[in-house]
Amino acid sequence: MPGQLYFGAKARSLRTLVGSCVALTLWHPTRRIGGMCHYLLPSRPRSDNMPADGRYGDEAVELLVQALLRANTKPSEYDCHLYGGADTMPDQAGVKLNVGERNIEQGWNLIEKYGFSLVGVDVGENMPRNVRLEIATGEVLMRRGGSH
Repeated sequence: MPGQLYFGAKARSLRTLVGSCVALTLWHPTRRIGGMCHYLLPSRPRSDNMPADGRYGDEAVELLVQALLRANTKPSEYDCHLYGGADTMPDQAGVKLNVGERNIEQGWNLIEKYGFSLVGVDVGENMPRNVRLEIATGEVLMRRGGSH
């Protein structure tokens, strides 16, 4: 669900459906651990005493990075995939919020900031995407369209 994230090796697979949201997957090929986050918006104003919230891209990826550091791994060791950011309401009421575009841009920025190895990407346009990460193998399956 939007705002949720997972990191570890216990889950068999992780899956989500994204429209203007973005899903970012991480997988460590040697340790066979990984994770996924599904964020709604790129960021928010946040004071130091506010807990991180997975609904925001910068905070969701920060939480994933904290988890992978606790696992004694480094961001540069992870294969990363980026999906989503669709323009799901292209002509809605003549207002252009560009949420999908802003989410994609945040995804690129976070991948660069943390030094993940980007190996798969499918972003933009106006089509929702189903994303599934197989934790044991690191295989990421992405299908365009709105049903699971």
